[in-house]
Amino acid sequence: MVDIAITKADGQAGETVTLSDDIFGLEPRTDILHRVVRWQLAKRQAGTHQTLGRSDIARTGKKMYKQKGTGRARHAQASAPQFRGGGRAFGPVVRSHAHDLPKKVRALGLKHALSAKARDQQIVVVDAFGLEEAKTKAFKAHIEKLGFSNALVVDGAEVNANVKLAARSVHTVDVLPVQGINVYDILRRDVLVLTKAAIDALEARFK
Repeated sequence: MVDIAITKADGQAGETVTLSDDIFGLEPRTDILHRVVRWQLAKRQAGTHQTLGRSDIARTGKKMYKQKGTGRARHAQASAPQFRGGGRAFGPVVRSHAHDLPKKVRALGLKHALSAKARDQQIVVVDAFGLEEAKTKAFKAHIEKLGFSNALVVDGAEVNANVKLAARSVHTVDVLPVQGINVYDILRRDVLVLTKAAIDALEARFK
């Protein structure tokens, strides 16, 4: 079991909470984390890049010159890729970059990401994460008290509305509900901040 002290609103350590070894106590495997991150990034790629192929070029279809007697190669249309203004051969087309990844591997990747943060002592547990007003200045002061500047904050089923608004201008802090927790966002931030509601939801999810 992993015991972590709950950080109070003033940044002081309070009572401890015990994290499950099945979720936070695994030995992280980089190959699984790599697979899940690749799956995430490939899935969100737009795939809207496209070039004009030979059939997309509006040029005359008339034969360029006679078939024989010129001493040059035989050509039919000026839209061929080797000519200036012709279509591109085997260029990119609109497509989806997404690929399949088993649900078990995705779930295991999330556990390994959480375990990696726990092993490196980069998890902060708070009772709740809220603000009285939706001010970026108040949000920055709050996270400074808690002792971090680059973090992923994961709350329960609903994120505090003031926190959601105030955090939009702070580019080094991401705020997500527990349903949106993912491997990429966990690994890209220095610290993972979990509320007690988020821990309860994660333990119920992987029970």
